Amino acid sequence: MKLISWNVNGLRAVMKKDFAESLKTLDPDVLCLQETKAQDDEVRAAIESIDGYHIEVNSAERKGYSGVALLSKKEPISVVKGIGVKKHDNEGRVLTAEFDNFYLTTAYVPNSGRELARLDYRKTWDDAFRRFLVDLKKEKPVIVCGDLNVAHQPIDLARPKSNYNKTAGYTQTEIDGLSKHLKKGFVDTFRHFHPDLEGAYSYWSYMFNARKKNVGWRIDYFLVSEDYTDHVRDAFIESEIYGSDHCPVGILINAS
Repeated sequence: MKLISWNVNGLRAVMKKDFAESLKTLDPDVLCLQETKAQDDEVRAAIESIDGYHIEVNSAERKGYSGVALLSKKEPISVVKGIGVKKHDNEGRVLTAEFDNFYLTTAYVPNSGRELARLDYRKTWDDAFRRFLVDLKKEKPVIVCGDLNVAHQPIDLARPKSNYNKTAGYTQTEIDGLSKHLKKGFVDTFRHFHPDLEGAYSYWSYMFNARKKNVGWRIDYFLVSEDYTDHVRDAFIESEIYGSDHCPVGILINAS
């Protein structure tokens, strides 16, 4: 199976930028989207012309904000919206689909914001999300994907020194949050296959020709339960796919 995750930064906007063609090129068995910026019915309306996929959606209460969706060729056994914590679930950030041999969770993790205004909230969110994943992992292996809004190591962003503890996505608090996920039995699939690969990013600012210059960040991930690592055949970044300030990332798995 090919699993793809993509922060589209507005589904209705990306639909006008050859999204359907990109989907044909990627040909995923499951496509996880973040930052749809639309309500459930608007998401379904935007992609109604796309055939062959079951569509699951979790949108924010606030219109035009956040939101995740999951498109799968095979219908999931079950689907859960959110993480079961009311104060976190109104922003439509998490969607979990159960398949035969694993759970697939897609997440759009809160950005800590300008001047790190939401950093404290981000920490509590990370802690609650981790508890949700650990509980889920007790039932069957878990695959976690999405925009986790953190560059985990210096190799994961172009300018680590100037951004460290100053810019959302590269503070020690956020780094520690992801480290704690990994310590709870998850593996960063991209670094598993490409431990020393530099210049591999999934997000670039729209400003200053950042993408052309490859001044980017790797903040989009696929994490898998340690006991499922042997099922992962490859992890990759589709940096040639445009339409958003993020590009798709993915893994190939032996799902049997």
